[in-house]
Amino acid sequence: MYRFTLPAAILASAASPLWAEVPAVATDIAPVHALVSQVMEGVGTPDLIVPPRSSPHGYAMRPSEARALSGADLVVWVGPLLTPWLADPLESLASSASHLALLEQPGTRVLAFREGATFEAHDHGDEGDEDHGAEEHAEKGDDHEAHGHDAHGDEAHEEHDHEKRDDEEHDHEGHDNAEHDAPAPDEDHDDRGHDEAHAHSGVDPHVWLDPQNGQLWLGQIAEALAELDPDNAAQYRENAAAAQAELAALEEDIAETLAPVKNRPFIVFHDAYHYFEARFDIEARGAISENDARAPGAARVSELRDLVAESGAKCVFAEPQFNPGLIAAVTEGQGTGTGTLDPLGADLEPGAALYADLLRGMAENMAACLSD
Repeated sequence: MYRFTLPAAILASAASPLWAEVPAVATDIAPVHALVSQVMEGVGTPDLIVPPRSSPHGYAMRPSEARALSGADLVVWVGPLLTPWLADPLESLASSASHLALLEQPGTRVLAFREGATFEAHDHGDEGDEDHGAEEHAEKGDDHEAHGHDAHGDEAHEEHDHEKRDDEEHDHEGHDNAEHDAPAPDEDHDDRGHDEAHAHSGVDPHVWLDPQNGQLWLGQIAEALAELDPDNAAQYRENAAAAQAELAALEEDIAETLAPVKNRPFIVFHDAYHYFEARFDIEARGAISENDARAPGAARVSELRDLVAESGAKCVFAEPQFNPGLIAAVTEGQGTGTGTLDPLGADLEPGAALYADLLRGMAENMAACLSD
């Protein structure tokens, strides 16, 4: 009788998968997705939960995004200060996954929101604003999780977020900092002016706008992936090291781009860029909007008009998703230039290049407006 014998190599492989399965990774916002994409390059591709033109502060996930979260082995997100609604789905849909909250990672530079229409000068020395207690953030994050939403968002967010999600408006996050580490309740950042918006206070979650935070996280993301996928650990670490070197070079380029305009005064639409400003020592004098949800009152506009006149502000920066009439109200008759800044890269293609393109574009837009 003829006996068919399988080759030894095939017999050996039958006891285990022919190849190790690459971890499924879900990320919250496009800049974080870009960092993870760089680390996973050549191995896999992460999923993006919040589209670039949607607000991360009050998003209601689509079924496909909820499925990506439920199938994840690793979730990389900024943390509950940026996306409080995501805390409950993380526990209900991705309870078995590893969770990497970047804002809470040791070594992350954390700043507090600045207050008022006009910002005071801030000292951003290394003392007191780096590694602000991952444990404390994690502890206080639990309070935010208590207010999270289910996978499809609660009714309040359904009412004021779905309208924008359908046409993918860029509702943005707006806040920034001084120097402490006491998280405050997250602000809803809907540009329609809802009562749910809160005043800026506590920790600013826009931590990704400091490229040194990005460099730090690349290594931490690589280690999280290496733990889940030892077979590709060397590739993850190699990718992270290459991306870190590129970011270090980009930081030097940005510093060179901004050097000629460092002392020129400007005003931002809302306080969303302080990490970037502090890293490159080019700080705004004030912000038009108190938060992302409400238009400024007449008193604030008047105060800002005085600031423009007194400081000789070279530029007032708008954001693509907000009413340009507010910029006109502050700059009318003052001969001040206008430019555009966007903290999420809403007009950029999601992927590995987005993070560097976001930072580079911000520097170029600042320099162009302030040079005029």
